[in-house]
Amino acid sequence: MADETASPKSKLRKRLIIVIAAVVALFALLVGWNTVKGIMIGRFMRSTANPTQTVSTMTAAYQDWQPHVDAVGNVRAVHGADLAFDVAGVVAEVDVKSGVGVKKGQVLMTLRSTQDAATLAALRATAHLARLTAERSRQQLAVQAISQAQYDADMATLASARASAAAQAALVAKKTLRAPFAGRIGIITVNPGDYLGAGTTVVTLQQLDPVYVDFTTPQASLALLKLGSKVGVTVDAFKGRTFTGTVSATDPKVDLSTRNVGIEATVANPHELLVPGMFTRVAVDAGVAQRYVTLPQTAVAYAPYGDTVFVVHPGTPPALGADGKPVKAAAAARAGKGGAAHYVEQVAVKTGPTRGDQVAVVSGIQPGDLVVTSGQLKLRNGTPVDINNQVQPAFNPNPQPVEE
Repeated sequence: MADETASPKSKLRKRLIIVIAAVVALFALLVGWNTVKGIMIGRFMRSTANPTQTVSTMTAAYQDWQPHVDAVGNVRAVHGADLAFDVAGVVAEVDVKSGVGVKKGQVLMTLRSTQDAATLAALRATAHLARLTAERSRQQLAVQAISQAQYDADMATLASARASAAAQAALVAKKTLRAPFAGRIGIITVNPGDYLGAGTTVVTLQQLDPVYVDFTTPQASLALLKLGSKVGVTVDAFKGRTFTGTVSATDPKVDLSTRNVGIEATVANPHELLVPGMFTRVAVDAGVAQRYVTLPQTAVAYAPYGDTVFVVHPGTPPALGADGKPVKAAAAARAGKGGAAHYVEQVAVKTGPTRGDQVAVVSGIQPGDLVVTSGQLKLRNGTPVDINNQVQPAFNPNPQPVEE
C-alpha cells in the first residue's frame, strides 16, 4: 500500500524536476543568445563606428576687428528744394533740360510778363518825373521861390513813385525762376503755354556732393559715437561698394517713444551716385580695433551646453581603453596598418562678436590650428578624416544678398 502511494509522488517529483530543468535550460539559452548577439553587435559597431569622413578645413588665424555700430538710414541732400513760382502765370520759356547741373542764380524757367513789364516801365517813368520835380523844388527852395511844404510834398511824391516802381520790379522778378544754389535739377514736366498756380512745384533741385545720411541708434550706443567718427555707407544699388564719411552732428535729445537718438553723417559723393531718399546701411566705427582668431560661422557647432569646433590632428586616431583614455600602444600598433592621415578632436570654445559670415573665437582655439569648416554632422571624437578644400563655406565680413 505504501509503495503504491509513493509511486505517484515520485513520478510527480520527476516531472517537476524535468520542467524546472527545461525552464533553466531555456533561460540559459536565452541569456547565451543575447550575450552572443551583444558581442556580435559590439564587434560590428566597433568595426564601423568611425568610418573615414571627408571634410573641409581652414587654418585659424588672427584678423583685425573694428568695433562698429550698425544702423539703417536715408540719404538727404545738404541743400535740396522743390522749386515753385510765387505768383501765378503762363509758362513762357523753359531754359534748362531735365537732370542737368546748374549754377547758383541760373535762370531755369520764366512766366509770361509782358503786361507786368509795361507797368514797370510806366512806374519808372513816373519815378523819373518825380525825381526831376523834386530836384527843381530843391533849387527853388534855395532861393525862397517855394515853401518848405511844397518841397516836402514833392520829395514824398518821389519816394512813393520809387517804391511803386520797386514793387513792380519785384513782381516782374517773380516771373523768373532762378536756381537758389548750385546743384542738379530733376525732371521737368511743364511746357511753354502751361498755366501754373502760385506755389505749384515745377522742378526739384538737389546738391549732391556731399550728402547727408540720417540714421538713428539706441541711446546705449551714444557713448560710442563721437563727432568725426568714421562712417561706412552701403546701398543696394551699388553692391560691394562702400561710401565713406564722418559723423557731423547728433540730436541734442533722445526720442521718448523709441529711446533712439538721431545721428547725421556727411558723406562725400563726387560721382553723385547717392541721391536723396536712398535707403542705406550704416556702420560707424566705435572704439579701438581688436584682434581675434577668426573662423567661418559654419565651423562652430552651437549648443545650449556650449559651443564646440572640431580640430584636425595628423596621424591615426588613438584607441580608447575602458577608462575612456587613449591607449598609446594600440594606437602605435594600428599606425603601422595604414588608414586615414588625419583625425578630429572636439574642442569647446568661447565665441565673441560676429560680422557677416565670420565669428571671433575668444578662447579654445589657437592661431595655426586646423579647424573643420564643413561636414561636422558626421564627426565625433577620433573620427578619421580626409581633407577636401575644393569648396569652402562663405567667409565674407560684409556679405551682400544675391538678387536673381
